[in-house]
Amino acid sequence: MPAPIAVCCANGEVVLANPAMAAEWGTTAGRLPGCNLRDFFRPLAAAQFDRLVEALRLGRRSRYRLAVRWTGPDGTEREGELTVDPVGAPAPPGPLLLAVLDAPDGRPPRPAPEVTPAETRILALAATGATTAEIGRTMGLTTDGVNYHLGRLKQRWRVPNRTAVVAKAYTLGVLDAGRWPPGPGEPGTT
Repeated sequence: MPAPIAVCCANGEVVLANPAMAAEWGTTAGRLPGCNLRDFFRPLAAAQFDRLVEALRLGRRSRYRLAVRWTGPDGTEREGELTVDPVGAPAPPGPLLLAVLDAPDGRPPRPAPEVTPAETRILALAATGATTAEIGRTMGLTTDGVNYHLGRLKQRWRVPNRTAVVAKAYTLGVLDAGRWPPGPGEPGTT
């Protein structure tokens, strides 16, 4: 079972979520778009949430960790950590946010997916919001070369777009959710 993830607007409105995130509240992924993550998660320290909102308002693109509490589908109170990363180019009213929930539950580690070092570097750069041209310059590739690698990852992981590729990379542990700037995950630890 993959890590619970959601992509949301800067105001917390869910754009898309995976089934693991939906399962945290006993619903389906198709019912989460339009809902607000703030309605589901309660920060353990209000100051954490205030810092995140202020940083987004100022256009900062750092990774933020929020200790959160929520009520599971069985009515039990759960605690975990929500890691929030701005993804994609900032656009009004704010950037899209990738929210990854670390909910300790004793799951065994998943095997690492097969991703080349070049693909991992491209994913890490894409996660920082770099454009295709910027990724190409950094990697010594043409924009067509970058699009080729991203396209292969989209096909392999059966996802529709670049934001979903980055989200899937975090979910699979290809990118380390505990690191900024983004970098490779540790094999077999996710």
